[in-house]
Amino acid sequence: MIPDLILERYLPKLRRYKKNELVFTEGGKASFYYQIKEGDVKMFNITEDGKEFVQGYFTNNTSFGEPPLFSNSKYPANALCLSDCSIYIVPKETFFQLLKEHTDIHLKFTELICKRMVYKAKIAKEVSIYPPEHRILTLLNHLKETAKVTTDFEVNLTRQQISELTGLRVETVIRSIKKLEKLKKLYIKERKVFL
Repeated sequence: MIPDLILERYLPKLRRYKKNELVFTEGGKASFYYQIKEGDVKMFNITEDGKEFVQGYFTNNTSFGEPPLFSNSKYPANALCLSDCSIYIVPKETFFQLLKEHTDIHLKFTELICKRMVYKAKIAKEVSIYPPEHRILTLLNHLKETAKVTTDFEVNLTRQQISELTGLRVETVIRSIKKLEKLKKLYIKERKVFL
């Protein structure tokens, strides 16, 4: 998100995390900006019945967990490293100073947060009222729109990840994808899903 050359001027700490290590936990105080240099992170919640609901996946050169910095609120989810990670960590006050001095980056964050809010609104609606096929198609179309792909789009999520992002069981995702393929809403090639 923030180019390394600019970020490094603000003296971030580069912390290394091991696979399955938590970066922060739900309910924790938001005091830092996090940007992944290398690795993969997921943000998730655990439901009362122990089911995991994934808020999002993040990878190289992306940031996560910023909204609570702006709203002075606590983290709404846990952040877990899915692989060994190197993550830049910047104190909140330094991050805000960077945004004040780089209005172009500030505008990109505004756009990013707005896109995430739209995504959350779509998913909340899907989970509450629509059948599984509709939920999955909405998620996949959102990913295609976000990637700004106008031709065939390869979905780089596993069935398990689609399950976690939609609140569906993996078996339901598998059945629904087959149904969507029969309806010609997507196609499968070498076990990969394409829109």
